[in-house]
Amino acid sequence: MTIEEIKITLTNKFSGSIIENEELSDKQIEVEGSKWLEIATFMRDDPNLSFDQLECITGVDTGEDATLQSRYNLHSMEYRHKVEVVINHDKKNPKVPSIEQVWRIGDWFERETYDMFGISYEGHRDLRRILCPDDWEGWPLRKDYEGQESYHGIVVPKIKEEDEWE
Repeated sequence: MTIEEIKITLTNKFSGSIIENEELSDKQIEVEGSKWLEIATFMRDDPNLSFDQLECITGVDTGEDATLQSRYNLHSMEYRHKVEVVINHDKKNPKVPSIEQVWRIGDWFERETYDMFGISYEGHRDLRRILCPDDWEGWPLRKDYEGQESYHGIVVPKIKEEDEWE
């Protein structure tokens, strides 16, 4: 199935939830975040789509318009087609329904994206930090992140600028 056929299938089923975005590549689809759990379940269960494998979830700080993104790489083992689903979030309150019960591997992917970007995956059974300590301040992969000066009395070293290496 081509990406256009996938878009048509999703648009027919979820009218208004598939967002036209000319900036996306020919392997990406943008969806409305509030409908994501319903769309994800359909993408997995529909016999013509059969997206039975979640390969990755990642976050992206676009640096534009205070927007964060969740990106999901899906694959159909049966049909050998792939798609990347893009969901935009308001940086002030980034949240989207969790899909960790649709694709079980989503558990750790969502926790990692939460830990690095602060995107909340609503309905996740155990959404907590996975890479940083529980009491770490901030979201390290956001472009506006300012690192802590110290952590429990230990000085956190700053990354050296390129000219400081010489």
